[in-house]
Amino acid sequence: MSHQQKKEASKKTKVEKGAKTPVVVNRRREWRFELPLAAEIEGQLPLGQKFKKKTVIENISSTGAYFSLDSNPVVGSKVSLAINLPTKLTEGKKVKLVLEGTIIRIEKKQEKSRKLGVAVRFKRDFHFVEEK
Repeated sequence: MSHQQKKEASKKTKVEKGAKTPVVVNRRREWRFELPLAAEIEGQLPLGQKFKKKTVIENISSTGAYFSLDSNPVVGSKVSLAINLPTKLTEGKKVKLVLEGTIIRIEKKQEKSRKLGVAVRFKRDFHFVEEK
């Protein structure tokens, strides 16, 4: 199932009594923002090898993010993300949002692609790092 199909499946369609059209209910607890943000992810593969990859965050919320990877991490793996914030939001400074998280879902992006869709749930701790 693709990311888009899962996104649609996460919405519950309900027909209210007397209504002519179904009402779509989103079961997510927080808003997701479709923001292409450059990021770097570090983690560990199943056999213990460490990896460090550049990626682009496809969507992000206060509790997690979704992006593509060509590595093969496993669900439950701990990862570290460094997300480049747009300079428009940081008064022209290069600032990264650094946070830890756990991989909660992995899905194949396309039949012919090696890329995997990866969903991460953030831990509560985070910090900002300004690059010189």
